[in-house]
Amino acid sequence: MAEPIPDSPAVEIRNARVRLGETEVLRGVSLRIPRGKMVALIGPNGSGKTTLLRCLLGLQRLDAGEIRLLGEEVNPKSLKRVGYVPQRLQLEPAFTLSVREFLALRRPDTRHWFWQRRKTIDACLHGTLSDLDVESVLDRPLASLSGGQLQRVLIAHSLLGQPDLLLLDEPTAGVDTPGEHSFYELISSIHQRLGITVVLVSHDLAMVFRHASWVFALNGVICCQGHPEEVLNADSLKAAYGIHVTPYHHHHSGTDVREEPIRFHKR
Repeated sequence: MAEPIPDSPAVEIRNARVRLGETEVLRGVSLRIPRGKMVALIGPNGSGKTTLLRCLLGLQRLDAGEIRLLGEEVNPKSLKRVGYVPQRLQLEPAFTLSVREFLALRRPDTRHWFWQRRKTIDACLHGTLSDLDVESVLDRPLASLSGGQLQRVLIAHSLLGQPDLLLLDEPTAGVDTPGEHSFYELISSIHQRLGITVVLVSHDLAMVFRHASWVFALNGVICCQGHPEEVLNADSLKAAYGIHVTPYHHHHSGTDVREEPIRFHKR
């Protein structure tokens, strides 16, 4: 196996094609994501965003094309360097594993948590958990958490693997509206503090504008890409969504800053 190239991009996709049943979901997707960037992937429902993430995670085979992660092919070795946070994790109420036990399974030194003292486990987990506000729920069953609490735990679980690449598939899907803003702020602070590459799938275009350094608009193919101010405009978004979109606006009035959400209008 060839050695990874040190200065290679975090993600490189060339002419990726995937057919699911009668539908060609990805129709020749090519993109390149430099290391250390926070990149957003946007597009309408059914545009192939989740399918593309599944390909990056090795869960969906390509019908054609090539994917490289951190300079390597998608394989168990390269995937060890990738963290993943899904849209939501469906848990049965009877699922009794605690947050502490769930997180302890992620680390080699705490994997056998049933033989270890809680203080020992907590000391190992503390460095990762301190910024995520999950230490207060360590004793609670995973299935009892709110949407926002569970997503924070899933981020902590991913970070315990010390990933170089973090993939998030609509991470605020189970979070109530007041918590969405702080959640994106959390993701942004993690990116800045750790310097890891973040690929974020999101429908919240206002938050994409605020936090992403680069945006890919996907609808079977990459319709457009660029800095947020280049992509989040009416013409580019119409190419991706097929409908008119009132673009994001950032208003200043003295010291007041007001953000208007992007609105979609069928025409």
